[in-house]
Amino acid sequence: MHNGSGDGEASASKKIPPATSMLWVRNLRRFIGSGTGLGSEALMELETKRILLDMFKEKQQKNAESGSLPSFYKKKPEDGSISHRVQRLAKCRFLKKQSDLLLNADDLDAMWACLRENCVIDDATGAEKMNYEDFCHIASECTEQIGSKCRRFFSPSNFMKFEKDESGRIAILPFYLYVMRTVSLTQARIDMSELDEDSDGFLQAHQMKTYISDLIPNLAQLRDMPEAFIDTYCRIAAHKFFFFCDPQRRGKACIKKVLLSNALQELMELHQESEEEVTDTEQAENWFSLTSAQRICDMFMALDKDMNGTLSKQELREYADGTLTDIFIERAFDEHIRRGKNGGGNSREMDFENFLDFLLALENKDTQEGLTYLFRCLDLHGRGFLTTADIHTLFRDVHQKWIDGGNYELCIEDVRDEIWDMVKPADPLRITLADLLSCKQGGTVASMLIDVRGFWAHDNRENLLQEEEEPEEE
Repeated sequence: MHNGSGDGEASASKKIPPATSMLWVRNLRRFIGSGTGLGSEALMELETKRILLDMFKEKQQKNAESGSLPSFYKKKPEDGSISHRVQRLAKCRFLKKQSDLLLNADDLDAMWACLRENCVIDDATGAEKMNYEDFCHIASECTEQIGSKCRRFFSPSNFMKFEKDESGRIAILPFYLYVMRTVSLTQARIDMSELDEDSDGFLQAHQMKTYISDLIPNLAQLRDMPEAFIDTYCRIAAHKFFFFCDPQRRGKACIKKVLLSNALQELMELHQESEEEVTDTEQAENWFSLTSAQRICDMFMALDKDMNGTLSKQELREYADGTLTDIFIERAFDEHIRRGKNGGGNSREMDFENFLDFLLALENKDTQEGLTYLFRCLDLHGRGFLTTADIHTLFRDVHQKWIDGGNYELCIEDVRDEIWDMVKPADPLRITLADLLSCKQGGTVASMLIDVRGFWAHDNRENLLQEEEEPEEE
């Protein structure tokens, strides 16, 4: 056995000579190494490899010289350079490819028709549902009609995301809405990425306005907007995105934050046809509706008595029929309005952009961004917390307006104690912004301290709640 094994190995070594002994291998290596006889494409490939190798060696040398600290900044290619043009071309091709993979309106209609044709009706609820076997069958039919680009929506993990009944079935409507929202968000990201000129994942104000302007023809409730009003509308609409997605006020909003924000969802609600049941109240409450934008412009122009395009403190005091306290108006100017170039006290006035911030904060007091804006005004000494003395000082103006309105007498100390009970601060001697956010009543507390109407609403909360419930009982 031993001799046989040795003979087998010997014969194998004779049949397959080592690579270095093969004449054609040596000749091929010499041929490639010299580059002689190669075509232009092959020569270009060799040159590219040589350049990349030199770059790699140079980078290794720099890393060795700089020690253990890695490079954290890479200079962007200059406009017009080859690197910049290649980067933009690669980005355009990538976004084009991603856009081609999206389902269009006809594809979505075909998917909905396929879902309805292959679902079953729940006898108890009347809802249209499908089990996993139906799900797989619909996936096959959609792939035949639409193509492979719809296949990713029919993965087992997607089926498991939806609520199932006792028979293991899911409703087709939530699944279809999920597909529509995914397509819509992906398209929005592609559109925003195309406007992101430096590809840093952020949009500047003018880029966000361009995105909204391009979107207007596709929004049913904005198609009839007067052309002269489009620029103003885009300023108003874009400002809400920056209020919520640019808390540091750097002048650029993160695209990922924009896509996940409630503001984008609110804007997309305007796809709904006006003929459907969209009440005037719903339009007024939607910041992005034409009704809301015109209301904001009318409000600003009504307050701007001298028509100089900005609001003074005296003019802003007329906001909401003068129910805001003077100390809050003063603090809003101190914290959020920059002084004019001349540096004089009278030169500091609120422009339209600052007015939008002011309005967004008051209309979104329960959000972190709105409450952060207001807390800076409430924090009289800039210490990051409110004391009982601060609460007393802030509510004193509300109390005076309350009495001037012919209401009953109340004790400021009782209101102060009530606020403390509502907030339940971690430190019993001071209220911080974190306390207001965690107690879930920060917006109510802020309203009580800056607006006599806010305190009246809190004082009459039980009656107001009863009035809201009565129509439901009828």
